Amino acid sequence: MTTKLTLTVEKSVIEQAKIYAKNTGRSLSELIESYLETIIQENSPKNKMSPRLKNLVGSVKLPKNFDEKKELEEYYRKKHL
Repeated sequence: MTTKLTLTVEKSVIEQAKIYAKNTGRSLSELIESYLETIIQENSPKNKMSPRLKNLVGSVKLPKNFDEKKELEEYYRKKHL
């Protein structure tokens, strides 16, 4: 269920964020939601992300059930066959 949220943010930040969102094919709401999910997950001991994956957060929308370890193992298996 989605809920409306009202924020107070500097106008220049909003303008730059809208440009970034447009250039990445996402909405401003998606960017903010993704960021909030990231900071929540960072504080959760069971959801540790590698530094490499953390660098991609915000630029790539991953499925909620994404398993980094499984995907990496599959990549190397295919690469070395």
